[in-house]
Amino acid sequence: MKRITYLAVLGLGLGFGLAANQSAYAASYGQRLCQSNDNYACHKVQRGETWESLFSDPDEENTVRRINRMNIELSRGMVIAIPKDTSISVMSASPFPQHIGPAPTSRIIFDQSDLAWGAYDSNGDLVRWGPAAGGKDYCADVGRGCRTVTGTFTVYSKRGEGCVSSKFPIGKGGAPMPHCMFFHGGYALHGSPTVPGYNASHGCVRLFNEDARWLNQEFVDVGSTKVIVRY
Repeated sequence: MKRITYLAVLGLGLGFGLAANQSAYAASYGQRLCQSNDNYACHKVQRGETWESLFSDPDEENTVRRINRMNIELSRGMVIAIPKDTSISVMSASPFPQHIGPAPTSRIIFDQSDLAWGAYDSNGDLVRWGPAAGGKDYCADVGRGCRTVTGTFTVYSKRGEGCVSSKFPIGKGGAPMPHCMFFHGGYALHGSPTVPGYNASHGCVRLFNEDARWLNQEFVDVGSTKVIVRY
């Protein structure tokens, strides 16, 4: 990892002259993580900094992106969490246990508080996990809350890279939902280039594109795989 200047946790965001757009990221997962967990340090993004300039090792970059639950590009004033142990791996950073009880089918657990999903095989072993963004508390364009529905569901349909929304944007439809996997009405897991470190959708579960592709092509069985959504 290249040398990075870390922020003190106490008073973070107070008196540092954060950029105006920082308010959009004030509740991001990474910032909350580094403020509350001594295993992480907070880094305030400076002008011109990118994921690539901060992390020359692609594996390290991938791990830090996943820890921060975001695949969006960095902007000046954003605060991200950097693990103090640079040897941390993606799987060791999982918020999910490595094993749960076995079940007749594979399962995907989406935790809206942890902003993450975990894929478990029928033996109860964690196969893979990744960042996610669920529904917002309120969506102005529909005039109501749009949190992701909670409960246990079964994937009933999946489509490929060309999957699009039939409803959003309102009045037009056509929003990209690559590698969508529908589990309850119009609710789906799907790929997105805007997983921002907080819940931001109309109710669908946004995933990194590569994760959605893997789940769709390598893991999910239509009519069998369970999706468990919880807070």
